Amino acid sequence: MLLRLRHCVFIVAAAGSMASCNLFKKKSETSTATGWKYNDKDQGGFYVAKPKDIKTGPGLVFVQGGSFAMGATQEDVMGDWNNVPRRVTVNSFFIDKTEVANVHYREYLYWLENVFQDPQYAAVLDGAKPDTLVWRSELAFNEPLVEYYFRHPSYNYYPVVGVTWKQAHDFCIWRTDRVNELQLIQKGYQNKNVLKQEMNGGGQDNFNTKAYLLGEYQGVPGKPKKNDLKDAQGRPRTTVKFEDGILLPDYRLPTEAEWEYAALGMINENPQPRKTEKKRGEELIANKQIYSWKNDGYDNLRATRRGNWQGAFLANFKRGNGDYMGTTGGLNDRSAYPAEVTSFFPNGFGLYNMSGNVSEWVADVYRPLTGTEEDDINPYRGNEFKKVDMSGGEGNLRDSLGRIKYIPENDSALRNRRNYQKSYAINYLDGDSLSNVSYGYGITTLISDKSRVIKGGSWNDMPYWLSPGTRRFLEEDQSSSTVGFRCAMTHYGAPEGNQRKTGNFFPSRRQRR
Repeated sequence: MLLRLRHCVFIVAAAGSMASCNLFKKKSETSTATGWKYNDKDQGGFYVAKPKDIKTGPGLVFVQGGSFAMGATQEDVMGDWNNVPRRVTVNSFFIDKTEVANVHYREYLYWLENVFQDPQYAAVLDGAKPDTLVWRSELAFNEPLVEYYFRHPSYNYYPVVGVTWKQAHDFCIWRTDRVNELQLIQKGYQNKNVLKQEMNGGGQDNFNTKAYLLGEYQGVPGKPKKNDLKDAQGRPRTTVKFEDGILLPDYRLPTEAEWEYAALGMINENPQPRKTEKKRGEELIANKQIYSWKNDGYDNLRATRRGNWQGAFLANFKRGNGDYMGTTGGLNDRSAYPAEVTSFFPNGFGLYNMSGNVSEWVADVYRPLTGTEEDDINPYRGNEFKKVDMSGGEGNLRDSLGRIKYIPENDSALRNRRNYQKSYAINYLDGDSLSNVSYGYGITTLISDKSRVIKGGSWNDMPYWLSPGTRRFLEEDQSSSTVGFRCAMTHYGAPEGNQRKTGNFFPSRRQRR
């Protein structure tokens, strides 16, 4: 009897084990359009990656999008009224936790020095170097900053300055390529020896994400230990496609709307839904704050909670004429010039120095009345619609730096489009019959198509400029000792992350006949 009972237990356990195996057995997903199976070599081998959230790139913080009042928060003391308040929506995105530091930019220059060793590329390296002469002033002793601020180890993690908008834009491209190249090497799709070739004067033949995706860059293919990528015949595939979800989106400069939304950090004002969805976040929008943190103090610029930090300045700015850091023994912000990028009080998203320290380049072209013209979701001025330059034929799509060449779309081919008619959209609604606005650069205004928005205020600014809604501009080929930058990245898929679904889902019900 006991033996028979043991056999029964064994049979039940085995059955449970088999059920468990069947339960966790990987099933091929079936197309709801054709009925064919995905990832099945016997049915075409169409590979479909599982939906997954985008990996947060190095240095970035996820910012969940939403609606907010973009623009002025206090009296327009400058009198130019270029930040008229209006409600807009920003989609979810990533942004750097800190400003780009000197050590990060020196890493960029180090890569350029090694990859573009040939004398023919001398202009490339020279064109990337920051202008350290921005520290000079006719009536101030700033020569030590000219010599040491960018290169001395003491300033490693201080924000890089003297960088033009164009240089910041190129840094973002380089950063994208280095991050994605490392992704492929770590996953085994590129051999690590490719780095030795690249850093030994590789020149044009360096890794570029878009060139790789277009098949213009081969590198040194690797042999991944675990390879889920297959071709139509079910053989391992070592060339990664963007659809595989391995490569990260581009690093880029944030739009003005993204930057301002991130600077306000109003996540603390909006309780977020729990993962279980048993409790949903409320659509609460509090009174708009003045700076990058909640209005929690008599002047909004100092810590007010009792303790060692009570009265400490929350940002690096100029309190008044001649007062950059207070008096000896009681320095108010402990910094005469820029401070380390992780200093001062982070906002609700955990971002540092969105008010003060250095002003920051954003992607937008400046217009004083842009706010009344732009779309109310992901507003942005600065579009140039381009396509890959195919004139050289396949195998010759890269420029001398190894990047894909682009040309403007032909306006004659856009006549039948309803969403845009010209490829150059930077000056859209300028000086035409729709807007009745014109800009006479150098005659009646300094505004041009090269004017880019700067945000956030700096170590050399009064508190007014620390408000996220304020805006100024600088020519994209100019630089300053008060202007730096941080990078952003687009987030694809559901606003709350791809582990959550887009939209609201309710239980299905049968229809009554």
